[in-house]
Amino acid sequence: MKIGVLSIQGGVIEHIKHIESLGAEAVEIKNIEDLQDIDGLILPGGESTAIGKILKERNLLKPIREKILSGLGVWGTCAGMILLAEKIENENNTYFSVMDIKVRRNAYGSQIDSFEQEAVIDEISKESIPLVFIRAPYITEVGPEVEVLCELNGNIVAAKKDKILVTSFHPELTENLSFHKYFLSMCNNQGELQ
Repeated sequence: MKIGVLSIQGGVIEHIKHIESLGAEAVEIKNIEDLQDIDGLILPGGESTAIGKILKERNLLKPIREKILSGLGVWGTCAGMILLAEKIENENNTYFSVMDIKVRRNAYGSQIDSFEQEAVIDEISKESIPLVFIRAPYITEVGPEVEVLCELNGNIVAAKKDKILVTSFHPELTENLSFHKYFLSMCNNQGELQ
């Protein structure tokens, strides 16, 4: 299995290490040619406006969107969640616009307000998972086909629809591989990790 990691900003290397430690191949996605033969795509964190601008400059927005709409598994962490959302609070501009969610950018405040918490997310693991939030967004609305995976204090911080996974937090910044394993199983046509 081959997973692409969008290489613009964020925890690219950390995502790659986690994917490789689970026995899958991981490649950096920098241009259109890199999208060939991938079974899934991770959109790491960073600053969503800057990432969106670079995606447009590199002509990656449309081809990635088409691949997602054709069934490519995709996982957006933090800014990646914003890129996948159909609606962003107080903004008209969206990016891939493939998941029926509305997000609030920087909902948890500035860099100084970053925090770590633990939660049990039944769909992902029966064990407690560390959740790292850095200037994190959260979901304020979900469409009828979106499955909420995790809420903290009434705020939706993880959700899924078909082969699209979004998290407000950064599993790549922890040693826990539960979310990466779950994403690989989503990308596998048989639905289970080989």
